[in-house]
Amino acid sequence: MKLTILVADDEKNIREGLREALMLDGYEVLLAADGRDALDIVNRGDVDLLVTDLKMPRLSGEELLKSVAAQFPTIPVIILMGHGTIESAVQAMHDGAYDFLTKPVNLDRLSLMVKRALASRELALQNKAMQEELERRSGFASIIGRSAEMRQVFEMVRQVAPSRSSVLITGESGSGKEMIAEALHYNSPRKDKPFIKLHCAALAEGLLESELFGHEKGAFTGAIARKRGRFELAHLGTLFLDEIGEINQNVQIKLLRVLEEKRFERVGGEETIEVDVRLIAATNRVLKDAIAKGAFREDLYYRLNVVNIHIPPLRERKEDIALLVAAFLKEFSQENSKPIEGIDPKARLALHNYSWPGNVRQLRNSIESAVVLCKGTTITLDDLPPNIRGESGGDSLRLSIGASLADAEKEVIRATLVREGGNKSRTAEVLGIGRKTLHRKIEEYGL
Repeated sequence: MKLTILVADDEKNIREGLREALMLDGYEVLLAADGRDALDIVNRGDVDLLVTDLKMPRLSGEELLKSVAAQFPTIPVIILMGHGTIESAVQAMHDGAYDFLTKPVNLDRLSLMVKRALASRELALQNKAMQEELERRSGFASIIGRSAEMRQVFEMVRQVAPSRSSVLITGESGSGKEMIAEALHYNSPRKDKPFIKLHCAALAEGLLESELFGHEKGAFTGAIARKRGRFELAHLGTLFLDEIGEINQNVQIKLLRVLEEKRFERVGGEETIEVDVRLIAATNRVLKDAIAKGAFREDLYYRLNVVNIHIPPLRERKEDIALLVAAFLKEFSQENSKPIEGIDPKARLALHNYSWPGNVRQLRNSIESAVVLCKGTTITLDDLPPNIRGESGGDSLRLSIGASLADAEKEVIRATLVREGGNKSRTAEVLGIGRKTLHRKIEEYGL
């Protein structure tokens, strides 16, 4: 895709001469005879770089530069000016110009300056994208939840993230442990350093040690070159070990040493390598049970479990389901170019009543499936996976034994609101209470 350069100059010969020279360099070139026309073109969003004269009718080059610098700071501006106007050049640079050229324009210098300016713009755009991604992660934007349980998790992340302490994240598969690990890293002083991940259960026993600590050439069959391990790659950053409960006793001993001494040797090597790594581990197993069975070292457990963050399963924070469904519905509607407008009340009730053994991951996959199978603009009960339809129980509601009366009342009101499509008058009538009472309960329970 060709980059687009706008040339703004009130002298026709200069405009057209610059256009021919820049087109030979492979650019698309737009022309403007005055500052007002130039600003209109920039506002349309078609411009990657602006070359402008200082003296133009309707809107001067100085005013054009200030407007572009304020509204479109990633668009480089190259100023053209006559001889003897060094003060104007200095002021233009102060106002945000990338650089300036004097007339008559040296086309070779212009070509080089344009290339450098566009390269600088590309770097600025990349940095902006990286910063936005960093802010997205550190701001918990990718972690969805407003339940009391998740608010407590978020607060723990904010408290723990700035420290150097090891963290053990526990929770069922699919509950979002990796996203919490990312939030810990990107809210820490190490956020600009590497965040390295390793799924321990995905590797054969013999490969895990090499992946963690690296190996020297010839250390074992197939080791045809030296390889750096994840600890080396994570130096000064964070290493996230998922499913830590699956590692064998031999690796556990070496991992304990790294945590205690911050040094190790590659497999088959003698050189001692020192590292500064923050370790975050996660598991869906109860490690104390593994300790009791002799499958996990107790001393390693206490090294890992300096701080424990437990992610509650989705069935214990059902008020987050509606938020998650809305986010996934938007994501997969856009991804599949399907104008899905919403979910009907029976389908919403089924999603709310289901026990979600696969947690957030299962919910995400279910909404993706429903979007793909939906024939209209609203997802119905028939679009949901059979196991979710089968557990919906029609108009019934599933409550845990031992739930408080307040929790039971809250869930009954929520489920009835869902079934009635949010109609508060019908909900109050079905529940046999007044509208004012219903409004008070909705506010009290934060529905």
